[in-house]
Amino acid sequence: MQSAAWSGNQATGFSCVLEENGGFQRVSNVYPRVAAQGSGVWPLSRAKETMTTGTRLGAIVFAFLSSFVLAQTKQETPASETNGKIYLDAVVSTNGGAPVAGLEQKDFTVLDNKVAQPIASFEALGGEKAPVEVLVVVDAVNTSFSIVAAERDQIARFLHANGGHLAHPVKLAFFTEKGLEMQPQPSTDGNSLSAALDSYEVRLRTIRRSSGIYGADERLQLSLNMVRQLAQQEAAQPGRKMVFWISPGWPMLSGPNVVQLTPKQQQQLFANIVALSTGLRAARMTLYALDPVGADESVMHGSYYMSFVKGVAKPRDAGFGKLALQVLATQTGGLVVNSNDLTELFGRCVKDAEAYYEIAFVPAPDHGEQRDVYHQVEVKVARPGLPVRTLQGYYSNP
Repeated sequence: MQSAAWSGNQATGFSCVLEENGGFQRVSNVYPRVAAQGSGVWPLSRAKETMTTGTRLGAIVFAFLSSFVLAQTKQETPASETNGKIYLDAVVSTNGGAPVAGLEQKDFTVLDNKVAQPIASFEALGGEKAPVEVLVVVDAVNTSFSIVAAERDQIARFLHANGGHLAHPVKLAFFTEKGLEMQPQPSTDGNSLSAALDSYEVRLRTIRRSSGIYGADERLQLSLNMVRQLAQQEAAQPGRKMVFWISPGWPMLSGPNVVQLTPKQQQQLFANIVALSTGLRAARMTLYALDPVGADESVMHGSYYMSFVKGVAKPRDAGFGKLALQVLATQTGGLVVNSNDLTELFGRCVKDAEAYYEIAFVPAPDHGEQRDVYHQVEVKVARPGLPVRTLQGYYSNP
């Protein structure tokens, strides 16, 4: 049986040191974080009251954004971009959500900025032999403790299904204010993973009970750092990664009277949007936003995130809503699903690995040497009534 081993990752700050703590490897922050006082989690409505001047945001979030760009620039060329080609993982489904297998290259058209591009390579994939890894992230930063505690049994049911034999390798990760603690290796042994889940529960309870309140800006900072670092870590591994992020999402900090950005701040934020988009593509990560409690007004109302899903082509269009969990899930070709039955949500999402298509195409050329040029990507199939989900865009010369 696989042992319940975990590794850590940095949550915030510009530099870090490694610590060993009870067999867990954790990265501790050197850059100090401004901590809020009290207990519980602030709703966004209260966060509005604290951020009208933008001073706190400037001290915390934009310092983080600057370091975010520096960290991303250290990445190598995206693994999903080889020999001038861009690779897509495309899921074709019926209107009922069932994946469609059996399609051929001739059935597909790839549009780059609305111009059809030659398909350089094509492979139909799916089933247990598909090069897919599933990462389940339990978000204890943006979710209340009572909800996180209730999630455990539902995750265990998913792991024990089919006698504990999982169709694809799975890793468990816990996102707390201490950072991201994650199993170093995936496993198809659901029973072993469930035992690891049980071993982590006590530690998670201790952290949650001793935690202070986090303002909306700090939860945003923690969350985006985790997505960035997760992408950097997973980029070293081959194949497709399906990340099931169990959370109502982090604060969007967008809308009237929330955060008014200066042109310079929008330029910083645009650079980070480019960096995060490129990092996710490098890792071949598809995000899935699994909301276990329904629409949470401390984060968003219903489908409010849909107004931010369009790709950002210019700095003037940059806003924190463009970095929402649900937006990233949509843009990477994943799903945004909502139910208090996590087992059902897992089943819906993992279907994407039953049949999908790896498509490589030669990108449309840019005019001149301008950097960070946004390209909208669209994949169509010749058969009517079959929607396609895949990466919605990329930046050339990032």
